[in-house]
Amino acid sequence: MQNFLYSWRFYSFGREQYSECMNKLFINNLYNLRQSNTIVAIFAGIYSLVPIFFEKDLISGAVCIGTALIALLLGLYTNYKMQVAIVDDKFVYIFTILFYLNIMAFGIFLGIWSSSDKQVAVFLFFLTCSLLMFINPLIFNICLMLGAIGVFVTLTFVFKHDEKIAVYNTIDAVIAGVIGLYFTWQITKLRLGLELSTSLLEEERNKYLNQSTIDELTQLNNRRDFMQTFQRYLHNYRTYDDWLCVAIADIDFFKNFNDHYGHPKGDECLRGVGSVFAKVKENMGVYTARVGGEEFAMLWFEKDAAHVNDVVSYFSGLIRDLNMPHAKSKVSDHVTVSVGVYVEQLGESSDVQTLYNLADEALYAAKEGGRNCAVITGRKIDKYKITPPAK
Repeated sequence: MQNFLYSWRFYSFGREQYSECMNKLFINNLYNLRQSNTIVAIFAGIYSLVPIFFEKDLISGAVCIGTALIALLLGLYTNYKMQVAIVDDKFVYIFTILFYLNIMAFGIFLGIWSSSDKQVAVFLFFLTCSLLMFINPLIFNICLMLGAIGVFVTLTFVFKHDEKIAVYNTIDAVIAGVIGLYFTWQITKLRLGLELSTSLLEEERNKYLNQSTIDELTQLNNRRDFMQTFQRYLHNYRTYDDWLCVAIADIDFFKNFNDHYGHPKGDECLRGVGSVFAKVKENMGVYTARVGGEEFAMLWFEKDAAHVNDVVSYFSGLIRDLNMPHAKSKVSDHVTVSVGVYVEQLGESSDVQTLYNLADEALYAAKEGGRNCAVITGRKIDKYKITPPAK
């Protein structure tokens, strides 16, 4: 039976996708729990006025007020849990059950002990509508509905002396249960299908976004993403940062490397240097990108301009440790990189292209100064060169 009830979910979505969709829908259930308890609190509170003021029935009024208070407390606690922590599925199940129990107690009181033949519709209405508010596994909803109907029918025959009314109420309860389960089934399928479609579209969007911003060869960000990030860095920075550092790096004599070793080895060289930039990003918190050919770039903030050396020296050490042979280099027997760094005080300039060109000029100064080095310059700092130590 269970396999039959669950077959549509696996064939339509697959177990993993179904679980992922249910996890997302559980979050929606929290919002629905809060709203549903608020509705019940308001309805039961208003409904308590009838027996208190018109029928002088304080017991019925107290039951209504009690139901309203329980619903209000459940709603407030659900809202609190939503704000302070990530709520697991167990919490959603427990509070959904508590919500049902509160409605059952209220509806059973109305349908059996208070104007028994007139108030059954209220209970059935609440029970059916409450099922439609949540997206739970079908077995869970079946257990809730059948449990509520079973308790209601049992108490109806036990406490109602008019057998005809009891039979009518039982028929009403069964019909409401069937309708509720049917619509729950259909709504669950539709909402799961919608959630799945949304997830697939989101995955597709992320896939194309990655393709448009990630360099396929090195898996670093590409030039397009670099320029967008550069613009963002200029306008959105932390209050405790004073300097923005822009670095442009170029593999020395890469054309000679390609001509001598071939393009497959050239790709390996680019991937190797790309892995160095990835380590700098991971360990130093520096944004890195491949901006074209053998050219790479870095962006990072500094509190003190003197600390620029830390990133440059770390990067140079990683390049040296890469120890990739380069027989046609004119500066070393292994692959080296020239770096130009421009340091600008935050708030002084918002022109991306100008700052990029200044960093590029520093790169050319490093090349003219013998390559395999870094030249650091800026409007408010003196130009200086860093040469990596010999192996």
